[in-house]
Amino acid sequence: MAPTGPTLFQTMINQRGWQDYQVFKRRYEQAAKQLAELEGPPSISTATIEKRQFFRYAHGEVRTPQTVARRVLEFMFPGIPAARLLQPAQPLPDASPPHPTAGQRDAVEPSEYGLEDVVIAAADESARFAAKAESSNVGPHTLEQLEADIRRIVVSYPNRPVGPLVREVRSLRDRAFELLEGRQPPRYTCDLYVGAGVLCGVLANASFDLGRYDAAETQARTAFLLGELAGHNGLRSWVRGLQALIAYWGGRPADAVRLAEAGGAFTPESGTAQIRLESIKARAYGQLNRQSDALAALSTADRLRERLADGDELPGGMMAFPVEKQLFYASSTHLWLAGTQHLSDAEARADEAVEMFQAAPPEQQRLGEMSLARTDLAMARLGRGDIDGAATQIHAVLGVSARRRTESVDRRIGQFSRQLALHPGAGSPAAIGLREVIMAHQERTPAQLPPGGSQ
Repeated sequence: MAPTGPTLFQTMINQRGWQDYQVFKRRYEQAAKQLAELEGPPSISTATIEKRQFFRYAHGEVRTPQTVARRVLEFMFPGIPAARLLQPAQPLPDASPPHPTAGQRDAVEPSEYGLEDVVIAAADESARFAAKAESSNVGPHTLEQLEADIRRIVVSYPNRPVGPLVREVRSLRDRAFELLEGRQPPRYTCDLYVGAGVLCGVLANASFDLGRYDAAETQARTAFLLGELAGHNGLRSWVRGLQALIAYWGGRPADAVRLAEAGGAFTPESGTAQIRLESIKARAYGQLNRQSDALAALSTADRLRERLADGDELPGGMMAFPVEKQLFYASSTHLWLAGTQHLSDAEARADEAVEMFQAAPPEQQRLGEMSLARTDLAMARLGRGDIDGAATQIHAVLGVSARRRTESVDRRIGQFSRQLALHPGAGSPAAIGLREVIMAHQERTPAQLPPGGSQ
């Protein structure tokens, strides 16, 4: 076979430091086990790569890998078809001009990788080079880049589909873990623990949004451990709140109260984590029909909001607890408590929350939380007989859910549908039409973890 230059496979394993056969073999076998667990079949978990095959891939002696190898390679190098990995990293001199024009690059690169993948890959390569240029495995630039990546993820999370985000977060978490395995000054180790803990927290939240409560609890336990190792109250408090939410949505309100109270032992100097804990506790008390405790928790949350200090120990975004979110937690609490006055309070708070969520720029709207607030508002309006007003909110929720589906929103839609079926006006054309739309939504494929999901 005529020499073709290094394959894209060889270029990429060099960039990642996997050019040694034993190193790559270990990565390959780890990827095979993860792929078997997430997508199956289980037999893939035993897949490995022989030394001769490894070098054949690197030298371009294989055009199309076998099915199992193809799946493992595409899992290891997301977004790049296996066949492309085994082609030359750059076109041959006689195949195209050595320096393609901007128009040619635009015509070729997006069709092979997708423009966003090319941009992200280029930034990732630059960041890795800068990390290697520092004298130790971790330095100020490495931490700055990690913090910037984390901040971008937590800020964009509420507005992006959950499934595709998991792989990106998982990759960044793995990088943080790799850095922790190296040698660095203690002050950097603490920062890495916090960064890795935040990323595990994001994966826990994503697993929860996708209805994988077992995976969510595992990720949350790891996130809390990392918060413990760092001695970071903000992270520990936030994770306890997430664990309480998982218990609440899992139908374990007593556990939700216990976990929220445990989180109260870790008081950060600033931020909204404690307000969130009290609001979660209020909803759990409401589910337990403990009215006085629920209202007391709502009052405590209001008092904490009034004396909230500026700044936060966490990177904001999905980890912050803004006023509008506090309002819809209060609306959920009042819905649990029932009765005319509580129904009125629930509607007022949910309505205000929806208005505040809508006021954000479209690219910054917290879609899942706004959908839950709309569902609370629909439940309250249904409770006072306004089926048309409830339908307006549910149609808006279904529109968002079609592109950003989460398990908690699906569950609330199901609860609304059951309430609608029991309503005195269930036989009206508006009610029948609304239930048919909801049923069509429920028949669609539910939210799922993507390949390489939350582990």
